[in-house]
Amino acid sequence: MTDENLVFQSYGRCCAKAEFFDDFYRTFLASSPEVAEKFTHTDMVAQKQLLRAGILNLVLYARGLPPTKLQALAESHSRHRLDIKPHLYSYWINALLDTIRRHDPEMDEAGIRAWDRVLTKGVEVIRGGY
Repeated sequence: MTDENLVFQSYGRCCAKAEFFDDFYRTFLASSPEVAEKFTHTDMVAQKQLLRAGILNLVLYARGLPPTKLQALAESHSRHRLDIKPHLYSYWINALLDTIRRHDPEMDEAGIRAWDRVLTKGVEVIRGGY
Protein backbone atom coordinates (compact mmCIF):
# COMPACT_ATOMS: atom_id res chain seq x y z
CA MET A 1 0.00 0.00 0.00
CA THR A 2 1.27 3.49 -0.79
CA ASP A 3 2.11 5.99 1.94
CA GLU A 4 -0.76 8.18 0.77
CA ASN A 5 -3.38 5.42 0.96
CA LEU A 6 -2.10 4.17 4.30
CA VAL A 7 -2.29 7.68 5.74
CA PHE A 8 -5.73 8.31 4.21
CA GLN A 9 -7.12 5.21 5.90
CA SER A 10 -5.40 6.04 9.19
CA TYR A 11 -6.81 9.56 9.12
CA GLY A 12 -10.29 8.13 8.71
CA ARG A 13 -9.80 6.01 11.82
CA CYS A 14 -8.50 9.02 13.77
CA CYS A 15 -11.39 11.26 12.69
CA ALA A 16 -13.86 8.64 13.90
CA LYS A 17 -12.74 9.39 17.46
CA ALA A 18 -14.30 12.60 18.76
CA GLU A 19 -11.41 13.26 21.15
CA PHE A 20 -8.71 13.08 18.47
CA PHE A 21 -8.63 16.81 17.73
CA ASP A 22 -8.90 17.78 21.41
CA ASP A 23 -5.96 15.50 22.20
CA PHE A 24 -3.98 16.94 19.32
CA TYR A 25 -4.43 20.50 20.56
CA ARG A 26 -3.54 19.54 24.16
CA THR A 27 -0.32 17.99 22.85
CA PHE A 28 0.45 20.78 20.39
CA LEU A 29 -0.17 23.66 22.80
CA ALA A 30 1.95 21.98 25.47
CA SER A 31 4.84 21.52 23.02
CA SER A 32 6.11 25.11 23.20
CA PRO A 33 5.24 28.41 24.88
CA GLU A 34 5.61 30.02 21.46
CA VAL A 35 2.96 27.67 20.05
CA ALA A 36 0.60 28.22 22.98
CA GLU A 37 0.93 32.00 22.61
CA LYS A 38 -0.25 31.81 18.98
CA PHE A 39 -3.57 30.34 20.14
CA THR A 40 -4.31 32.73 23.02
CA HIS A 41 -7.39 34.31 21.40
CA THR A 42 -8.42 31.45 19.11
CA ASP A 43 -11.92 30.03 18.79
CA MET A 44 -10.89 26.42 19.33
CA VAL A 45 -14.18 24.94 18.10
CA ALA A 46 -13.67 26.63 14.74
CA GLN A 47 -9.94 25.86 14.83
CA LYS A 48 -10.60 22.12 15.15
CA GLN A 49 -12.75 22.23 12.01
CA LEU A 50 -9.98 24.08 10.17
CA LEU A 51 -7.48 21.50 11.37
CA ARG A 52 -9.66 18.63 10.18
CA ALA A 53 -9.83 20.16 6.69
CA GLY A 54 -6.16 21.16 6.71
CA ILE A 55 -4.90 17.68 7.45
CA LEU A 56 -7.18 16.29 4.74
CA ASN A 57 -5.74 18.83 2.28
CA LEU A 58 -2.21 17.73 3.16
CA VAL A 59 -3.15 14.10 2.55
CA LEU A 60 -4.95 14.91 -0.71
CA TYR A 61 -1.97 16.96 -1.91
CA ALA A 62 0.28 13.95 -1.32
CA ARG A 63 -2.23 11.91 -3.36
CA GLY A 64 -1.92 14.31 -6.31
CA LEU A 65 -4.30 17.21 -5.62
CA PRO A 66 -2.89 20.52 -6.89
CA PRO A 67 -1.34 22.70 -4.16
CA THR A 68 -4.01 25.44 -4.46
CA LYS A 69 -5.48 24.95 -0.96
CA LEU A 70 -2.04 24.62 0.60
CA GLN A 71 -0.90 27.79 -1.13
CA ALA A 72 -3.92 29.63 0.32
CA LEU A 73 -3.02 28.23 3.74
CA ALA A 74 0.57 29.37 3.22
CA GLU A 75 -0.67 32.89 2.49
CA SER A 76 -2.88 33.02 5.60
CA HIS A 77 0.01 31.71 7.75
CA SER A 78 2.67 33.95 6.17
CA ARG A 79 4.69 36.64 7.94
CA HIS A 80 2.19 39.20 6.60
CA ARG A 81 -0.88 37.57 8.17
CA LEU A 82 -0.76 35.06 11.07
CA ASP A 83 3.07 35.06 11.12
CA ILE A 84 3.49 31.33 11.74
CA LYS A 85 7.25 30.96 11.66
CA PRO A 86 8.54 27.97 9.66
CA HIS A 87 10.14 26.23 12.66
CA LEU A 88 6.74 25.95 14.40
CA TYR A 89 5.57 23.36 11.87
CA SER A 90 7.98 20.85 13.39
CA TYR A 91 6.05 21.12 16.66
CA TRP A 92 2.82 20.69 14.70
CA ILE A 93 4.02 17.56 12.90
CA ASN A 94 5.44 16.00 16.06
CA ALA A 95 2.24 16.69 18.03
CA LEU A 96 0.14 15.20 15.25
CA LEU A 97 2.31 12.08 15.00
CA ASP A 98 2.14 11.61 18.78
CA THR A 99 -1.65 11.96 18.68
CA ILE A 100 -1.96 9.49 15.80
CA ARG A 101 0.10 6.96 17.77
CA ARG A 102 -2.42 7.21 20.61
CA HIS A 103 -5.57 7.10 18.47
CA ASP A 104 -4.89 4.67 15.64
CA PRO A 105 -4.23 1.20 17.04
CA GLU A 106 -3.36 -0.05 13.54
CA MET A 107 -0.49 2.40 13.17
CA ASP A 108 3.01 1.04 13.65
CA GLU A 109 6.29 2.94 13.35
CA ALA A 110 6.47 2.30 9.59
CA GLY A 111 3.03 3.87 9.31
CA ILE A 112 4.11 6.84 11.42
CA ARG A 113 7.06 7.34 9.06
CA ALA A 114 4.59 7.28 6.15
CA TRP A 115 2.53 9.94 7.93
CA ASP A 116 5.68 12.02 8.43
CA ARG A 117 6.57 11.82 4.73
CA VAL A 118 3.04 12.75 3.64
CA LEU A 119 2.75 15.66 6.08
CA THR A 120 6.22 17.00 5.35
CA LYS A 121 5.53 17.11 1.60
CA GLY A 122 2.59 19.48 2.10
CA VAL A 123 4.03 21.40 5.02
CA GLU A 124 6.98 22.34 2.82
CA VAL A 125 4.51 24.13 0.51
CA ILE A 126 3.14 26.06 3.49
CA ARG A 127 6.59 26.87 4.89
CA GLY A 128 7.62 28.08 1.45
CA GLY A 129 4.95 30.79 1.62
CA TYR A 130 6.32 32.34 4.76
